[in-house]
Amino acid sequence: MRRKSTGRSATTPKPSIFQSPTFNFATIAILGGVLILGIGIGIAFSSTSTLSPSNVASREFIDTKAPNPDLCVQFGASAMVMDARLFVTLNPFNVYVAQPNMRPGCVLRQNNWAILENKKLVTSDQVRECKNRLNTFGFTGDLNSDKPDIRCIYQNENAQNFFLSQPGAVAPSQDTERF
Repeated sequence: MRRKSTGRSATTPKPSIFQSPTFNFATIAILGGVLILGIGIGIAFSSTSTLSPSNVASREFIDTKAPNPDLCVQFGASAMVMDARLFVTLNPFNVYVAQPNMRPGCVLRQNNWAILENKKLVTSDQVRECKNRLNTFGFTGDLNSDKPDIRCIYQNENAQNFFLSQPGAVAPSQDTERF
């Protein structure tokens, strides 16, 4: 019996996907370039921060807006200060919150209070009273202006960054930023 010829010899290999005219090395190179370009554009869009009052997304932005930014970063930490009023009625019991007022501020480390004393912005009695309560000073407004708002503030030991303590967070809480 005679076999039918399939048009292929015994030594001719089957065509592979890389030899087909629709999927050649040029197509692979173009698709790879588009993938890399897309990843690069995505990273560029996601890593840029808009430095506008509507988007306070970085520590650098807060540091530049702090009162006396050089002094604040060197001797303390820049902060976002929120002033809000709470109204509590007793009969009936209700709690009302006024619209908060956000502004830049600064928290000084305890060993840098001499800056405020040298500028005669706090008295030795205020320093002693604040130190006795194991607090520190925070301020808003320029220290070189007529009336910066300086207050003895309490550090809440129970305050946590819930972005780090949620399930799935990879970074442990750090106590290196304590004053």
